[in-house]
Amino acid sequence: MKLNVNGKDMASGLILMAIALAGLYLNLDHSLGTARRMGPGYMPAMVFWIQAGLGALVVFFSLMNGPDPLERWTGLDIGTFLGGIVAGLAAFWIAPSIWGFFGQTYNAVGVGLAVGFFVMAISAGWKMLAIICASVSLFGLLFEHAGFFIGLATLIIVSCFAEPTHTKKGIVGVTAFLLALSWWVFIYELDIRVNLWPQF
Repeated sequence: MKLNVNGKDMASGLILMAIALAGLYLNLDHSLGTARRMGPGYMPAMVFWIQAGLGALVVFFSLMNGPDPLERWTGLDIGTFLGGIVAGLAAFWIAPSIWGFFGQTYNAVGVGLAVGFFVMAISAGWKMLAIICASVSLFGLLFEHAGFFIGLATLIIVSCFAEPTHTKKGIVGVTAFLLALSWWVFIYELDIRVNLWPQF
């Protein structure tokens, strides 16, 4: 079998697997429980294992659906990537001293990731990926205290900025639809007990 490597798919699959492995490592502190009596680490572990499997599939198929090499990084791409790492680490270390909330659980990690990804988004090459990742970080930060609806709405609205062609009506429509769908699936059907609104 001749390998016809798709560099973009290969890199995407490896990134998915790396994030999944990092998530599984961070999730080791939480008990898994069983399918009938799920612990706090059960769903995250399941999601990360699925993500790792999908990443492995993407890597496997990347060996046959090329060639499609990665584009060369520009100076701005490299600069914003390194700047994002530096800014993210600085925010991670500084944030807990600014507000006690950032010192709780993984909030400092969320702040560091959000800041780092927003710095990376300055570059057009990183913009889509960085804004979507930043929106997920913001969701994690807001979810516990701002509540399910505000956290999810922030995730959806911020991620829409990754694609500049979205209209305001489209963003409002997709936000309303996904909020309603998520409430129906997770809160009504699965009866997951979370704060729906801000808790002060």
